[in-house]
Amino acid sequence: MSTKDFVEKDYYKVLGVPKDATEAEIKKAYRKLAREFHPDANKGDASAEERFKEISEANDILGDAKKRKEYDEARALFGNGGFRPGPGGGGSFNFDLGDLFGGTQQGGQAGGFGGGLGDVFGGLFNRGAGPGAGTRTQPRRGQDIESEVTLSFTEAVDGATVPLRMSSQAPCKACSGTGDKNGTPRVCPTCVGTGQVSRGSGGGFSLTDPCADCKGRGLIAETPCEVCKGSGRARSSRTMQVRIPAGVSDGQRIRLRGKGAPGERGGPGGDLYVVVHVGTHPVFGRKDDNLTVTVPVTFAEAALGADIKVPTLNGPSVTLKLPPGTPNGRTMRARGKGAVRKDGTRGDLLVTVEVAVPTELSDKAREALEMYREATESQDPRSALFESAKGA
Repeated sequence: MSTKDFVEKDYYKVLGVPKDATEAEIKKAYRKLAREFHPDANKGDASAEERFKEISEANDILGDAKKRKEYDEARALFGNGGFRPGPGGGGSFNFDLGDLFGGTQQGGQAGGFGGGLGDVFGGLFNRGAGPGAGTRTQPRRGQDIESEVTLSFTEAVDGATVPLRMSSQAPCKACSGTGDKNGTPRVCPTCVGTGQVSRGSGGGFSLTDPCADCKGRGLIAETPCEVCKGSGRARSSRTMQVRIPAGVSDGQRIRLRGKGAPGERGGPGGDLYVVVHVGTHPVFGRKDDNLTVTVPVTFAEAALGADIKVPTLNGPSVTLKLPPGTPNGRTMRARGKGAVRKDGTRGDLLVTVEVAVPTELSDKAREALEMYREATESQDPRSALFESAKGA
C-alpha cells in the first residue's frame, strides 16, 4: 500500500464506526469483527484473513489515542492534497509518510506513530533533494496482537500466569525469512535494496512509496519459497505463558511490549494486548480496589452488639466489633483485606451487615419475642415517617 493510499484509507469505515466514536465504541466494534473474521474461525478462507488484517490494522491506529490523533491530523493535512509549498519554495520536497508514522509493517499496517507531526517539519522535508534522496532501508516493526483471557475472581485479585495461543505473521521458517527457496535472494534493481522509490506528484512534490517490485523488502527471490510465496513471512502459531498482574479488573486491557508478532530485518516485535475478563465469586464482590461481602447477623447481635467473624478471600477470617444498635445495611471496613493495588498495597474489605429474620421460631424464642414486643409497645419506629409526610 502506497503512502498516499495510507492517509486516504478510512479506518473508521473499516470498523464501521463514526469519526467521533468513543474509545469504548471502537473497542466494541473491533471485538465483534475480530471474532467474526478471525483465521481460527475461518480456516482456509483467504478473504476472511485479509479482512482480519484490515480490522487489526484499523484497531491498532484508532484504539490508541495518540496514534488516532496523529492519523486524523495526517488525513486532514495530506488526505485532500491540502498541503502546498510556501512562497519562494522552488525545488522539490521529498518526504516519506512512512517516516511520519514510524514505518509501515508488512501488509501496509502503520507501525508505531513515533515522533508525531512535529517530526515532519523537523526533517522530512528536504529542499532540492533529488529522486530517491532521503530513502533508507529500515527494520520493520512486528504487528500488534490482541488476545483475550478469562480469569477466575481469585486469579484476578491475586494475579495468575496463563497460557495464550496466538497466531500472527512471522519470518518464514522454511526460507529463514529470505523469501527465497535457496536462501539467496538478490537485491532489487528498482529500489537498489532500499525498499522505497520516489515519484513526482505535481506541484513540486516527490512522494516516497514502497517499491512495487519487491513489495518494500529491498530483496527479490530468484526461486520463491513455496511456503511464503516469496514474501519472507508466514503465519505462525505459538503458545506463551503470560503473567497477568494482581488486581486486574474486568475489561482491563493490558499491554505487553514486544510480545506481539516478530519484527523483520532486526525490527522490534509488536506489542501484545490482553483483554481480561473476570468471573464472579459466590461470596465476594469488588468495588475498585476494595472487596465486598454481605454478612448476616441476628437481631440480638445488631441490637445488643457483638464480635462477629467475617471470611476473607484466601485468608484467615477477621473479627469485627458490631456496636450496639447497628442498623441493617451498615457497612464496616476491614483494612488491608481487599484487592492488590498497583503500588503493591491492598485495598479494604467492605462488610455490609444484613439482619437475618428467622422464618421459624421455637416456643421459647416466640415467648421471648412476645415479651419484647410488650416491653416496646410505646415505641413506634414509623412515627417520624408520618410526621415528615404531613409536613411535606
